[in-house]
Amino acid sequence: MNRVCPCRTALILCALASGVSVAAPAQEIEIQGPDAILRGISFPLTVTTPRIVEARPITIRLADGTEVAQTMSAPLGAVTVQGITVTGRDQLPVRITVGADRFEFSEPLVPGWVSLLPPLIAIALALVFHEVVTSLFVGVWIGCLFLAGYNPFAALLMTVERYVTPALADAEHTAIVVFSLLLGGMVGVLGRSGGTQAIVDVVRPLATSRRRGQLATWAAGLAIFFDDYANTLIVGNTMRPLTDKLKISREKLAYIVDSTAAPVTAIVFVSTWVGYEISLIGDGLRLAAEQNVGNAALVNQLTSASPFDIFIRSIPHLFYPILAIFAVALFAASRRDFGAMLKAEQRAVSGGGVFRPGAQLAADTEGEVAAAPDGVPLRWWNAAVPVIVVVVTVLAGLVYTGTQSLDVGEARTLRNIFGNADPFVTLLWGSLLGCVTAILLAVGQRILSLRDAISAWVGGVRAMVLAVVILVLAWSLGEITSSLSTASYLAGIISDRLPLALIPTTVFVVAALIAFATGTSWGTMAILIPLVIPLSIALGANLDGGAATTAFVGGIASVLAGSIFGDHCSPISDTTVLSSTASGCDHVDHVRTQLPYAMLVAVAAILLGSLPTAAGLSPWLSILLGAVGIFLFVWFVGKPVDQPASG
Repeated sequence: MNRVCPCRTALILCALASGVSVAAPAQEIEIQGPDAILRGISFPLTVTTPRIVEARPITIRLADGTEVAQTMSAPLGAVTVQGITVTGRDQLPVRITVGADRFEFSEPLVPGWVSLLPPLIAIALALVFHEVVTSLFVGVWIGCLFLAGYNPFAALLMTVERYVTPALADAEHTAIVVFSLLLGGMVGVLGRSGGTQAIVDVVRPLATSRRRGQLATWAAGLAIFFDDYANTLIVGNTMRPLTDKLKISREKLAYIVDSTAAPVTAIVFVSTWVGYEISLIGDGLRLAAEQNVGNAALVNQLTSASPFDIFIRSIPHLFYPILAIFAVALFAASRRDFGAMLKAEQRAVSGGGVFRPGAQLAADTEGEVAAAPDGVPLRWWNAAVPVIVVVVTVLAGLVYTGTQSLDVGEARTLRNIFGNADPFVTLLWGSLLGCVTAILLAVGQRILSLRDAISAWVGGVRAMVLAVVILVLAWSLGEITSSLSTASYLAGIISDRLPLALIPTTVFVVAALIAFATGTSWGTMAILIPLVIPLSIALGANLDGGAATTAFVGGIASVLAGSIFGDHCSPISDTTVLSSTASGCDHVDHVRTQLPYAMLVAVAAILLGSLPTAAGLSPWLSILLGAVGIFLFVWFVGKPVDQPASG
């Protein structure tokens, strides 16, 4: 679930010749707009006056003379004009007048459905050919093809220069890559020093069966609730040797890891997600208040409402995340599976291997990282201590960075601290100290020489290269969807004539589509929450209680729940990639086996959660109803997986 909001707009400086003509110095006025204009889909233009003190009148007209908007510029600031819609090429360029200065804005005009092609083609190719790198690259190239005027060579150059390189250069993306590489290096040292095998030997008497091994992995996912990235990489890498010994397929491990990480982080109010969600809810309340300035009572209700209180009230409506956590435990405890996952589990149990023959593993777990040389002493603390160092450092780092970022006078509650924390810096701290600890333990006990320890570390880093390539291409494809305004096109499905009771269900579906197409749950939330809250208010929702309040908090919860569901189904989601990486699973195999399970939970969340709750049923009873529905499906449709002799 990519945390980087995909709200990127191309900065069109006034001095550029690509559609903007300038009648004033470029450093005084800047025009920002999308990289492509979707026919019939409204888009914003931002006018920035960084060095102009006085306000100036702004007029925006289409080329055919249609006036779009009139407003005033913000002195030393920016004004965003929404609702600009172009239906034909005769309406381009868009003409902007700022005082006496004139500008023109023009980008490629494409049909709205075209914005869906890059992610859909990439996903289809990956599922059909089981080759994710080429599929993602083709998806990015196709998106660039539309932006480059259908010039294939220019699109190829644009793919690398404008999307792949910036995706890796982004500070938060770089932090994720470095964190993954460092953790891979640490795993390499743990394997070579015998710590990994030792921890498996210690835990094996406790996890004596496939059921217990899966439940132990599920419990570990619940325990690391404070960050989904840390959850995914730590649980996957730590539990993989054990699940391999128990003949649990890599596909099942990846499913448990992926379907536990984001749901538990989203539900627990002490996590790196909370501050982001609350800030978006606050933005939505502010926008709704601005749109209802004539209704003093409503404005007072919106401005006095606590975003955190609304988030807490929305938790019982998070049907998909809650039921996803339940489903993982159910599949583990029942020892039943269906579809592609059943075949993967039967293959693993029958001795066919924990991963498919010919699989392209996201991380090379079968090379030099896998095992220690003969004669190496097996000491469990050589694996346990570095992992504990990572977890403790990340948790302490979140508290430290969150405390340092608090405003003067802001209460030092866990909610505020975690909401203001910097997860990317703390992940780097944790993985670095984990590497240092692993190397010091191995060298200090003379298990490995310093040269051998560094060699093992490099081997672990090398095993993560494919995962990094997939991550960068997935981010690039997500950026293409941003340039083509894919999310805006899908968000247009939400209508202002929507019945109040259908808001949660409709929002869930739209959020899932956006997250699936863009690969980012955080970006989906950033787009939809400020849109859904004012829309809900306009349709009659409020905080006075009853069905109107149910629709309000249910709509907010559905944005989060739908984002996580779409993220679970999307091959271009970074947390999906990281789950494949940490579990040592073929990325396409992970997506293919997890998709039916996510769909099952989503159907239960809608039919037994959102819809009954909108009709007046308690959300807690709806959760119970959803759990019963999933149980019955698994019991009657799922089939038992034959246990190995030791199970």
